[in-house]
Amino acid sequence: MSKKKDNYQGGLVYSTEPNFQFDSEKKEEFHLPPEAQQLKVKLDKKNRGGKIVTLVEGFSMDEESIESLGKKLKTFCGSGGSSKNGEIIIQGDHRDKIIQWLIKNGFTKSKKI
Repeated sequence: MSKKKDNYQGGLVYSTEPNFQFDSEKKEEFHLPPEAQQLKVKLDKKNRGGKIVTLVEGFSMDEESIESLGKKLKTFCGSGGSSKNGEIIIQGDHRDKIIQWLIKNGFTKSKKI
């Protein structure tokens, strides 16, 4: 089975039009500025073997920005964690620290649940 390449154009091989350009199907996503994002910081222990983690969700950013923000939060809290599915997971109960850091860095509509 063949793999699809990034430059796959839906079967189009050749065009006789001199000014022809391929339509890029990449969608421009709309991202809110940090002060307009309503982030929720909450505790969770479901499906984690009884361990408590702090979840930060409600981002309107691309995955790369969420991962870099997650790395900064993990460093600030001195704890491990990960970023996946549009949310940041920090090991342990760090809700107060995370809210403090988010407000200081422009995410003023963050709230603790």
